Amino acid sequence: MRNRFPEKLKELRLERNLGQIELSKAISVSKGIISLWENGLREPTLSSLLALAEYFNISLDDLVGYKDY
Repeated sequence: MRNRFPEKLKELRLERNLGQIELSKAISVSKGIISLWENGLREPTLSSLLALAEYFNISLDDLVGYKDY
């Protein structure tokens, strides 16, 4: 199973014309962590996933690309 979260996060961010800094401020994480997530170098905590899902108003399944499997 391929991890789709990095590309899904970037796709969601770009669709809304958000920079990494803007998104990081909105969910209270560092800009660097957004970059690490988008490059697949780190995985978010559950609380960060929930914050992202709430921010983008989507389900966790959609956020992590689960429907694609």
